[in-house]
Amino acid sequence: MRAFVLTGPGAYEVQEVPAPVAVPGEVVVDVERVGVCGTDMEFFTGAMAYLHQGHSTYPMRPGHEWAGRVAAVGDGVDPGWIGRRVMGDTMLGCGGCRRCLRGHQHVCERRQEVGIRGARAGALAEQLAVPASSLHALPESVDAALGALVEPGGNALRAARAAAPGTGDRALVLGAGTIGLLVAMFLRAAGAEVHLLDRADKSPDFAHALGFAHVWDEHSLPDLPFDAVVDASNAARLPEKALELVEPSGRVVHIGLAGEPSRIDTRTLVLKDVTAVGILSASPGLDDTIRAYASGAVDPRPLVAATVSLDEVGPVLAGERPEGAGPGPKMHVNPGPGV
Repeated sequence: MRAFVLTGPGAYEVQEVPAPVAVPGEVVVDVERVGVCGTDMEFFTGAMAYLHQGHSTYPMRPGHEWAGRVAAVGDGVDPGWIGRRVMGDTMLGCGGCRRCLRGHQHVCERRQEVGIRGARAGALAEQLAVPASSLHALPESVDAALGALVEPGGNALRAARAAAPGTGDRALVLGAGTIGLLVAMFLRAAGAEVHLLDRADKSPDFAHALGFAHVWDEHSLPDLPFDAVVDASNAARLPEKALELVEPSGRVVHIGLAGEPSRIDTRTLVLKDVTAVGILSASPGLDDTIRAYASGAVDPRPLVAATVSLDEVGPVLAGERPEGAGPGPKMHVNPGPGV
């Protein structure tokens, strides 16, 4: 089968590789759609921390936001999975440690991460092998594009819930990329008045088109009380800004990761009686995200700017936008033949 392989920083090939075989406990999926993530771009540049920590090495096959149909099952797996459209949890815990046994496999020290960590090949290929235990079934109302948005959506849903907005509460999201906009969608669905803060050099038109009237930059942000602030950016200075902006007794949620350490003055945290939460992984939020998409409570499909083939992935990872791409921040890949 064909697969996209990163061979080193800035180096890649679309290779012919052996098709996966469904070993005991696992399934093989025909991949229908894959989302390109900021993590994939960090692997492309070589900046991803896992490369320097020994959790990941080249060559590697990225791709952890995916949807497809089960083509084969290994021994011990219910054959009823065959033919079903699914997505899968990125985080694959060892299953036996204290964290896994307590339901926190997404922070297992020995975990694999599909397309990211522990040499577990990702979904930028015609087929993908994953443990059956990681599968989440998709209803027919959740098409392949929506299915590949479940993983980022699960992260965003967890961040929105951590912000714990009440109806009419005012929430501010720092960063209007894919995760920031998804967080904003879930906050809106929960009844919050949502504000977005983006870079001054970015147009607010796309966020406005999604129905968000309150889009600001740091110069235009009004002096309003924000009951919750979610930092969905990659700017090292914004975690401190989030704490500055949140109301006393409010909540600050950190889901963005900067390339260098951020600073927070814990004296401000204490004196404002603020609750601060960090979010890693969509794992605990996947099923509820699927339900939100299936019901139409949240529709993230406008975020997808274009869908490309495996042969076009390299330029996308390098930051190029395909000809004819829409205004959204997310790129999708259809790795099937003839695309």
